[in-house]
Amino acid sequence: MARLMDFYKEKIVPQLKVELGVKNDLQVPRLEKIVINMGVGKGTADSKYIKQATDELTNIAGQKSVATVARKSIAGFKLRQGQKVGAMVTLRGIRMYEFVDRLINIALPRVRDFRGLSKKSFDGNGNYSFGIREQIVFPEIAVSNVDNIHGMDIIVVTTTSSDTQAATLLKAFNFPFVS
Repeated sequence: MARLMDFYKEKIVPQLKVELGVKNDLQVPRLEKIVINMGVGKGTADSKYIKQATDELTNIAGQKSVATVARKSIAGFKLRQGQKVGAMVTLRGIRMYEFVDRLINIALPRVRDFRGLSKKSFDGNGNYSFGIREQIVFPEIAVSNVDNIHGMDIIVVTTTSSDTQAATLLKAFNFPFVS
């Protein structure tokens, strides 16, 4: 089992039961899934950028990523409907906890000029999203093999609909929020 999953069951659940005044373990908020999205602007001109992005995202997540396609045609961006524009992956279960562990302990400390995550990025339904400007902060990516720097969006979906409960959950996981 993932180290962070054990930590959640043994330490975080009892702590949050007391903090949130909940009696049942199943009422305690938990992580449901993590969605990682990588948009590739140059992908419209050359499909090798999409291939490279999906391969890098597969290495980072530990699970096969899929290419995303444009829903609408936009002439100003030279974009046609159905054209590949990025890559994404959805993580659940053990892979999700392993990714969160690597994200918090390895990747975020390697981000240049990192001061913490904003507390304003909750969506009103208990989900948290933030972006990373470079994929090379993850140790799975060899900098010598990277041709283009891509940013990525990371969305953390929780089982609660309250932003305060979700913030309490993420603080218990040691997410580095700005004070």
